[in-house]
Amino acid sequence: MTVETRPAPKLHRAWLIAGAAFVALLASAGFRAAPGVLIDPLHQEFGWSRATISSAVSVNLVLFGLFAPFAAALMERFGIRRVSATALTVIALGAGGTVFMTASWQLVLCWGVLVGLGTGSMAMGFAAMVAARWFVRSRGVVTGVLTAAGATGQLIFLPLIANLAVDSGWRTASLVIAIAALAVVPVVLLVIRDHPADVGTTAYGAPADAEVARPAPRTGSGRRALSVLGQAARTRTFWLLAVGFAICGATTNGLVGTHFVPAAHDHGMPQTTAASLLALVGVFDVVGTIFSGWLTDRVDPRILLGVYYALRGLSLALLPQLFTGSVQPSMWAFILFYGLDWVATVPPTVALCVRAFGDAGPIVFGWVFASHQLGAAFAASAAGLVRDQLGNYTLAWYSAAVLAVIASAASLAISRAKKPVAVLAT
Repeated sequence: MTVETRPAPKLHRAWLIAGAAFVALLASAGFRAAPGVLIDPLHQEFGWSRATISSAVSVNLVLFGLFAPFAAALMERFGIRRVSATALTVIALGAGGTVFMTASWQLVLCWGVLVGLGTGSMAMGFAAMVAARWFVRSRGVVTGVLTAAGATGQLIFLPLIANLAVDSGWRTASLVIAIAALAVVPVVLLVIRDHPADVGTTAYGAPADAEVARPAPRTGSGRRALSVLGQAARTRTFWLLAVGFAICGATTNGLVGTHFVPAAHDHGMPQTTAASLLALVGVFDVVGTIFSGWLTDRVDPRILLGVYYALRGLSLALLPQLFTGSVQPSMWAFILFYGLDWVATVPPTVALCVRAFGDAGPIVFGWVFASHQLGAAFAASAAGLVRDQLGNYTLAWYSAAVLAVIASAASLAISRAKKPVAVLAT
């Protein structure tokens, strides 16, 4: 009797692409973790106010968001691999350039402009593009995993940056970030491919009879991004997503990501301890975002967003009472609760963009993400101004809680799309 043996199933190339994209996003997250840790060292060395330093953070956040849709269009034109490798190089130049600065405008140039453009090219639109091109099955989970790369980068870099800033100075911390970004460029060039057809395959989970064909590259990347925005802006769904995601940015990167460490330090908590707590947010965020991706494949994304924003508002309303000189159990509870919710909003938002706008979904998400960063930029500057004028951050925390409730209502008001907007799928 002959027993037929079958070869072990070969790992689909899409998973290698996703792994390389995860590493690239991990490296680009390094400088995203830096602002909250470096505000006090820069203030002490140069005497710049927190509002001045926060303005550089705001420029970074604005460019990080506004360039994302153009980066998605550039990836359609020149390819994911070339755009992402260039972006990592620009991040390294910006991070390394900060060690030579002597004036606040140079902080804005390096920390704000260069790093903002580089990280904007490696933003969540990049994750959406990889997931949309390479995955049909498990797309929500992959989006969640790639989104979690930013949180994992925060987990890795934040304690390291905090300790380097204290022990060796903020310049050493900036150089470490620059080296990390450059080290990933060869990985991107060797592993990532722009489309499944480039390696003679189809997206993971595509029908067996799906055609192995590479779409013709689009020209006029800037015109494409603006055209998609013009069409999307005519829909109610786009504006509800944009409002909700602007508030998402204000209540995460802009407020907590930038000001949690100095706010905790105001209450007597050591800076390294506060940075470690913020890094733990990244730990729980990995779990929360991946689980959110799994839920997005199974639950109405509008409901998920409504719940996420409402719970975030509740946690921010409680935060001002939790700050003390040491870490109490109540603060541990906040870190766990808030961490699970940090960017769990991304997978359902991406899903709603693709559902409503079809093939143009990644670019539409780029514009929605731009609103996220505009909200973050506003919150970063506003919270710094509140701290300078009132001597504490209490008003900023309560205002963010109210905004989160508004985001919840906006998300639940999104109508369920029956089919994508046709003009955007062409």
